Amino acid sequence: MKRREKTLFDEDFRLSELSNKGDYLEKLDQVIDWEVFRGPVEKAMRKNLREDGKGRPPNDAVLMFKTLILRELYQLSDDSMEYYILDRLSFQRFLGLNLCDDVPDAKSIWHYREQLTRNGVVEELFELFYQVLEEKGLIAEKGIIVDASFKEVSVQRNSKEENARIKNSEKIEEWSEDKRRQKDTDARWTKKNKRSYFGYKNHMKGTSKKPI
Repeated sequence: MKRREKTLFDEDFRLSELSNKGDYLEKLDQVIDWEVFRGPVEKAMRKNLREDGKGRPPNDAVLMFKTLILRELYQLSDDSMEYYILDRLSFQRFLGLNLCDDVPDAKSIWHYREQLTRNGVVEELFELFYQVLEEKGLIAEKGIIVDASFKEVSVQRNSKEENARIKNSEKIEEWSEDKRRQKDTDARWTKKNKRSYFGYKNHMKGTSKKPI
């Protein structure tokens, strides 16, 4: 049986199926204004290019920063990152790529990460990213076995005293039953790599040695 050529309609259909299944990366891409990161990334890269005596970088600044975000969330090496961008439609859509586009190779990913680190802005950029996530009520958890997940949680507006009592599993008698039902006392602010998150710890466990 002769196999027919795949078309862009096939790609659109597959992406539609991914959306119906719940593509976390699509959700992330929709809620964040990525242009916020363009200025700091381009400024850092221009500085390094001047120092190295080279021209403008070959890859789009936002595309490369989003690549570093994927690398961080999925805990991938540069080589694995290149492979998964080639392999996954969800990664390609998140990065604004289609099947006809070139993807960042491992060397380019390493270069951007190294230059941003060298210029002292990579930590600042990631702090801004996680801050934006918090403002959107999203929690990012690194995926070790399964995909990284984003869970929406309502940020609690409690006093410091109330939060301390909740942390100690104390029942707050002053709250009415209606108010108590509206409060999520199981969710907590947690620290991970010096970043604050509000939500549930939901680390996936498995026996596979593969990162994803």
